[in-house]
Amino acid sequence: MKIIRHENRIDTTLGDLIAAISDVAFEYSADTKDAYQLAHIVLQEILKGTSLRGEILSGRSADC
Repeated sequence: MKIIRHENRIDTTLGDLIAAISDVAFEYSADTKDAYQLAHIVLQEILKGTSLRGEILSGRSADC
């Protein structure tokens, strides 16, 4: 995982993000189904706030 300076952004893979969210969800819920539901909701909220399409259209790259 690489933190890009001067931006509120972390360079990571989707798999790493899902794993981290799932780990935290299982720490807070004893029930497997509830933990998966919590992880699902959190991932949805994070992805709603992303702007990948805007970066592609503006020509910005993740290495900036």
